Amino acid sequence: MRLLMQFCACCALGLVVAGVLLIGLMFFGQFDLIHGLNFTGRPLAWLALELLPAGFWESLTGFADAAGNPHVRSFLQLCAALGQVALLLGAGFFRLWYWR
Repeated sequence: MRLLMQFCACCALGLVVAGVLLIGLMFFGQFDLIHGLNFTGRPLAWLALELLPAGFWESLTGFADAAGNPHVRSFLQLCAALGQVALLLGAGFFRLWYWR
């Protein structure tokens, strides 16, 4: 249980670092890099939109046909991409601090 809590804490720290990285990219106008980051979240977002029922997305977002809405799709892609970066950074932090 302790190992799981340490990994979750590392992933939370990774999410904070990923958020700061995104804000830094926006501050310095590196929108091509943000677009590339958004592109990495596309497969996971497509999978989530296709596999989860339409009623789930409509109740979550409040939009009719939320799975077909480009704004919902883009936001989900960015969230998936940030989650991937956070997981990668969290695994690196865990390896650096706790792996023996």
